[in-house]
Amino acid sequence: MKEKNPHPTDASATPATGFDIKRRRILQGLGAASLAGLPGLSFAQQFPTAKVNTTKLAVTDTEVVVGQLHSATGTMAISETGSIQAEQLAIDQINAMGGVLGRKIRVIKEDGASDWPTFAEKSRKLLVNDHVAAVFGCWTSASRKAVLPIFEKENGLLYYPTFYEGLEQSKNVIYTGQEATQQIIYGLDWGAKEKKAKSFFLVGSDYIWPRTSMKIARKHIEGFQKGKVVGEEYYPLGNTNFNSLINKIKVAKPDCIFAAVVGGSNVAFYKQLKAAGITGSKQFLLTLSVTEDEMLGVGGENFNGFYSSMKYFQSLENENNKKFVAAFKEKYGPKSVIGDVTQAGYLGPWLWKAAVEKAGSFDVDKVVAASPDIELKSAPEGYVKVHKNHHLWSKSRIAQGMPDGTFKVVAESPSLIEPNPFPAGYQ
Repeated sequence: MKEKNPHPTDASATPATGFDIKRRRILQGLGAASLAGLPGLSFAQQFPTAKVNTTKLAVTDTEVVVGQLHSATGTMAISETGSIQAEQLAIDQINAMGGVLGRKIRVIKEDGASDWPTFAEKSRKLLVNDHVAAVFGCWTSASRKAVLPIFEKENGLLYYPTFYEGLEQSKNVIYTGQEATQQIIYGLDWGAKEKKAKSFFLVGSDYIWPRTSMKIARKHIEGFQKGKVVGEEYYPLGNTNFNSLINKIKVAKPDCIFAAVVGGSNVAFYKQLKAAGITGSKQFLLTLSVTEDEMLGVGGENFNGFYSSMKYFQSLENENNKKFVAAFKEKYGPKSVIGDVTQAGYLGPWLWKAAVEKAGSFDVDKVVAASPDIELKSAPEGYVKVHKNHHLWSKSRIAQGMPDGTFKVVAESPSLIEPNPFPAGYQ
């Protein structure tokens, strides 16, 4: 895939927040003289509620209400807890700065409980009953697909943090994780070049993201790399028995195990691989779904030597990330970890704040219109920018699992990769 870089240099971080957000000046056109004549004027008064909230959202003169919708319980909690924490950290930091258009953010938290109908029910509550201005949430594509019709019908705004299969674009969603071409194609090309992988065994959890991702992977392997897929298997979410799969892998002897096993199933999968003698020193394995969050359950000793394809790892060496990691650990404890989706979750409230202030309104249509070209120059992962298709320009990276449960970054795309959710030849 052709890579482009819309912004060749990264700016330094703003010390107070870790961000330098390029947007229209909030007070542009008001004039310094007019402000000087109103010494008691508050920021919220400069943007009266009647003007910034014309669609009956939960916005007052002092407060704006948003929703969080993640799995705090169930098999996906191992993956989604980090997103809950990171979004709250961003909101706390924004509130410490004075909020958004002079209003503090209040959060209504709902638990999707790793159940897609529950996600749909809770999204309807947040939009119809609570009238939230935005929702930060979902993890699996199944949960996103369950809520999408509701967001589109009720004209809500969802910030979705997970790397996903692409093949979607909605006016009502800002996708802060990677789509498939940024993560899958970069990872497969790296594996073919650096590990000389020509045969692949595809394995995933049994729902839309792994199945669609593997469809894209197969087309890239067979159609573009001229390689061979020697096996393809799927298992239910929460599955803990992979002995049959491991036997098939041993028979097939692939150059690469390409994995998209999700949630708590990762713990059993990697422990059973090691018990069967399939380790990083003997077998090249590249996964799309093990971050630092999952590593807490998997254990570094079980993932040691395997690789993950992500846009963010906690070990990234830049000043913005160091500040983010320090703030996260200060809030959630020194043993807390930050994975790819956790960092992408952190971006959501900042991107929403920037778009609201650019629009001068909380109205969803105006925030959506203001979102393309919003930049976070100093995000923990580095510079990112919102594309007109509501995905982010971002880099891709490959990292190797270490025995202590951390990741060592071994490859990085030379420039930002343009998001392409509808790639020709892959559908």
